[in-house]
Amino acid sequence: MTIPPPDAPERDVFVWDATLITGLAEVDAQHHRLVDLFNALNRALFHSATLSASAQQAAFDELLAYAHRHFEDEEQLMRDAGVDPRHRGLHERLHREFVEQVRSMWDTRGPLRQPAETLMGFLTAWLGLHILGVDQSMARQIRAIRAGAAPADAYAREEQHPDRGMANLLRMMGQLYHVLAERNRDLQQANATLEQRVRERTAELEAANRRLEAFSRIDGLLGIANRGYFEQRLREEVARHARQGRPLAVVIFDVDHFKRYNDHDGHQAGDACLQAVARALRSEIYREPDLLARCGGEEMVALLVDTDAVGARRVAERAVAAVRALALPHADSPTAPVVTVSAGVAALVPLAPEDGPHLVQLADAALYAAKRAGRNRVVVGHLDEAAPVQAISNT
Repeated sequence: MTIPPPDAPERDVFVWDATLITGLAEVDAQHHRLVDLFNALNRALFHSATLSASAQQAAFDELLAYAHRHFEDEEQLMRDAGVDPRHRGLHERLHREFVEQVRSMWDTRGPLRQPAETLMGFLTAWLGLHILGVDQSMARQIRAIRAGAAPADAYAREEQHPDRGMANLLRMMGQLYHVLAERNRDLQQANATLEQRVRERTAELEAANRRLEAFSRIDGLLGIANRGYFEQRLREEVARHARQGRPLAVVIFDVDHFKRYNDHDGHQAGDACLQAVARALRSEIYREPDLLARCGGEEMVALLVDTDAVGARRVAERAVAAVRALALPHADSPTAPVVTVSAGVAALVPLAPEDGPHLVQLADAALYAAKRAGRNRVVVGHLDEAAPVQAISNT
């Protein structure tokens, strides 16, 4: 049967006539309703240009729900009549396959070049196979059983049914039906494979993006956050602490006389020294919300959330002591025979975005005070200090 194009005059493609009648009143009434629902779906797909996708879905859902009820009634009728289990098994399997196949064909219709034509072609083949084939056979067996024949004898008579022309037609329709069913299964499998590949590729890209984002935040030498990520987190934490009215602290660390260390021991040893210092500082700045970052050169900065000046000073003093405890020899240091750091501390309850840079400025001024006071120590800045930001000397 040819499915009409969308611009064809509206007409029913499934016509109810005497060839579809089984002689079982309850079955024929349900078949007639199925034909009406098939035609309603055809009109929804081909002749309703303004019909929404949800309305088309409703037409399909109504058809499938009614077919399911019809199958249940047919299967109960066969059980009540005592139809041979061999026919019942075939009949019930075809019912299940139809529900699975037509639902999957509807769900995967998107990639098809002509989804409506394919679906209606499938329904046409199924209707012929179902009503003209297994249902007519079922009806003949039920009539024979009601007339006194044994179910096995009624089933055997179907094997020698005299209408060979109808048998050949049904065989061809069955082949068409199974070709369409296999095509649908292949398409469904192809879609499932494609969807799986898309999911896998998407997961790979997301993982790569996460790695790239992580790399963009990390200093390659020290393995701690870089300056860009520190500045981002500083803006975020200033905004959060301003909303909550909580104190936020910054501690700036600088390796004492690092230029002399590099000149005396070489840049490779200098890199190893900075890595060891970063590990020591990280051992004391360990809370998950806190952040340790490299600001450049030998300078590192800690962002301590929900921390006032007293708490930040304790953290800074432990960190300075942890570096000193490394006992890394520094032969050219006028401060100590080992590598040491100086630290500047500042804390405040931020009120506005500009309090972030102000907090860094206060910590930087306190760091200079620590260096002027002899290094290897912690100095806490005060809010009334407004020292300008200056470059840190590498002397």
